[in-house]
Amino acid sequence: MKKHTIAVIVNDQPGVLQRVSGLFGRRGFNIESITVGASEEQGLSRMVIVTSGDDHTLEQVTKQLYKLIDVIKVIDLSSNPMVSRELALIKVSAEPASRPEILGVVDTFRAAVVDIGTHSLIVQVIGDTEKIDAMVELLKPYGIRELSRTGVTALNRGNAR
Repeated sequence: MKKHTIAVIVNDQPGVLQRVSGLFGRRGFNIESITVGASEEQGLSRMVIVTSGDDHTLEQVTKQLYKLIDVIKVIDLSSNPMVSRELALIKVSAEPASRPEILGVVDTFRAAVVDIGTHSLIVQVIGDTEKIDAMVELLKPYGIRELSRTGVTALNRGNAR
């Protein structure tokens, strides 16, 4: 099982996200991550979907996506070098005595503290999925109160489209 990152350019219309995600569910394909936002062209949105499967699975997903009327283009981002990022906000328990240690972790990951409470900190970290996972693991011993992740967004490097 290989991880695939695909971009789907779609018409910016109500219900498109539901139809795309429904297609994955009906075919038994799991969506590990999905992000949706405006694209470079007005009236179109870009969905970045991370899924797992072999090359045949990816081919089937692509064919099925093109059958949806609002799908304009499907791009296999993982077939070429790409830049991918994810954002996480992590609320961690932080008593005054443990804050220097937590701030050391934050600095090591080039993350940022975006809120300080009397007994907690909210940390913002941006990077690839592995970086986010590693930071979460290092903060677990301090007590993660809440965690929110955006999912992967990605573009191909250079001139690849």
